[in-house]
Amino acid sequence: MSQDTILIWGAGAIGGTLGAYLARAGEDVLLVDIVEPHVQAMNHDGLAIEGPVETFRQPVRAVTPENVRGQFNRIILAVKAHHTRDAVKALKPHLAAAGSVLSAQNGLNELIIAEEIGAERTVGCFVNFGADWLEPGRILFGNRATVAVGELDGGKTPRVEDFHRLLSIFEPNAILTDNIWGYLWGKLGYGAMLFATALTPASMSENLASEKHFPVFHQLGREVMAVALARGVKPLGFNGFDPAAFMRDASEAAARTSVAAMAEFNRHTAKTHSGIWRDLAVRRRKTEVDAQIAIISQLGAEAGIATPTIDKLVSLIHDIEENRREQSWATLDRLLAS
Repeated sequence: MSQDTILIWGAGAIGGTLGAYLARAGEDVLLVDIVEPHVQAMNHDGLAIEGPVETFRQPVRAVTPENVRGQFNRIILAVKAHHTRDAVKALKPHLAAAGSVLSAQNGLNELIIAEEIGAERTVGCFVNFGADWLEPGRILFGNRATVAVGELDGGKTPRVEDFHRLLSIFEPNAILTDNIWGYLWGKLGYGAMLFATALTPASMSENLASEKHFPVFHQLGREVMAVALARGVKPLGFNGFDPAAFMRDASEAAARTSVAAMAEFNRHTAKTHSGIWRDLAVRRRKTEVDAQIAIISQLGAEAGIATPTIDKLVSLIHDIEENRREQSWATLDRLLAS
């Protein structure tokens, strides 16, 4: 295996979709996944990408982590946020001396990656396209959306330009940014709202369009933006989410416009429900709530900023995970009292 092979660690919704597109374009890609039936299906039948964006089946090479051999200059990490540290420890022996890891994940996983391998070997990435792992060898690609990549310090380097080239194969409008933290914190504001939509059986767009629950989405956005500003980050918007609409001095009308735009964006995707909802309702497993959302409370506490709605949201997700509460509109109503 060549050091120039692109190693994608995590071949689920995000990693699998990226890997299929890169392989189809002729890039040398090796997919790594812990689900052995998924690895077997990919090796035997290829990886099927399905949905309204495009449908195709791509021959790929795939292995489980214990069967990875060699070292690689470019590793794309695409595991769930709460598996980040363990995954980085597992892939570290396979990272070449001059290599780097790109975090194609949701959350602030770059912080954990940097703790394990150093910030100088970590590249930030923002992905917002809709995809779901359906079953071994099959992934739903529901809609296109913003993709951005950038060095953590905002610099422009040959490696980040190369990662941008690769991501542009998948998303022609991929952005090379000097403010990747702005995108990541913008995604946290958006993501907190998506976690709230997972409290009900309804679609993302139905939740976001609920007039009764607008105060929930408004307050979640305000709490995340307050923590971002305290950390010196200038959050960036995308796909309907406007960070400025959730700043302390912003009008309620601005927030309503943004939430409505998010609802409208999510009406036009085959991925009607969030991955968080799928974890709770379909796969019956732990979500990324602690790694993605609870960390906002921790960082807020360090800055002296209270995040009561986020705290309650985390608690409610845990209740559903532990079968203490059902996904229902009544559960979402609990956030109205935060």
